[in-house]
Amino acid sequence: ERETVIRQRVNQSSFRSMILANYNEQCAISGICLPQLLIASHIIPWADNEQERLNPENGICLSPLYDKAFDRGLIGIRTDYTIAISKELKDYHKRDFYTSLFAPIENKPITLPEEHAPNKDFLEYHIEHIFNLHN
Repeated sequence: ERETVIRQRVNQSSFRSMILANYNEQCAISGICLPQLLIASHIIPWADNEQERLNPENGICLSPLYDKAFDRGLIGIRTDYTIAISKELKDYHKRDFYTSLFAPIENKPITLPEEHAPNKDFLEYHIEHIFNLHN
């Protein structure tokens, strides 16, 4: 059991290194380029698909705010790589945080890496199974 935990951590750490390198250590949405503020976000969650856990096409480099919003389905990324915002999040459209952090990214394309762009099937999975819960 301990070995499994160690292997998981090593895998997650190598996934992080791979995704950050793939995105030139920049958030695909905000452009933040401080490694301390970047997360290797899984498109299909780690727990949902064992085969694709370490696939670089199942990862996007995001800042913690957008990682959490993506993870919770409050934002999605369409197969044309533009950002969708959930109805749930749009309920806050009159609030400052929404107008400064979410309104500007709606329908904007993410910054794509030179190789290993997000797999469109994985993005579709995220939209159908995670994002749609909030729409």
